[in-house]
Amino acid sequence: MIITPAEPHDVAKLLAFREEAAAWLRALGSDQWSRPYPADKLLATIESGTVFMLRDGHTTAGTITLTPDAEDGLWTVEELAEPAIFINKLTVAREYAGHNLGGRLLDWAGDRALRAGASWLRLDAWTTNDALQRYYLEQGFTHVRTVREGTAVNGGPRVSGWLAQRPARLADHGFTDRAPAPTRLSSAA
Repeated sequence: MIITPAEPHDVAKLLAFREEAAAWLRALGSDQWSRPYPADKLLATIESGTVFMLRDGHTTAGTITLTPDAEDGLWTVEELAEPAIFINKLTVAREYAGHNLGGRLLDWAGDRALRAGASWLRLDAWTTNDALQRYYLEQGFTHVRTVREGTAVNGGPRVSGWLAQRPARLADHGFTDRAPAPTRLSSAA
């Protein structure tokens, strides 16, 4: 399998991919990703070079977004002073479930984070998705805290405030990496 940067023509595929994941989550009783993701926002993240596709031939097996930018209001000033890469929208196609592709994508992300000069690989997960939180703990992340205050874009309570991190580290993820070398973090220079 090959990891490549997403391209603008991948928007429709990524939106469908997210809907597939949302339907699966709904079947499990979770409201995670129940609101449609704006296509223009997705296109902007693709164009910024932060979205990556895991491809198995012509099939998209997974996707992950990596950014040096933390969501406002989640991490402390002291935490933000430490160089980190933040994971968003990790998704594996249902047909590839059970093959540890998510764990391998996390390993790839940690490897990329280290090569960018980060000390930490961080994420915020859905606050009510206990199974997802357990998954990240099983993948070596440590729960930092759960942030419930603040509001979401629609004016409701924060829904993705379960914070976790693990050290950035080299990993043998087994993918062919066709993404350009990561940009070094400015605080790591």
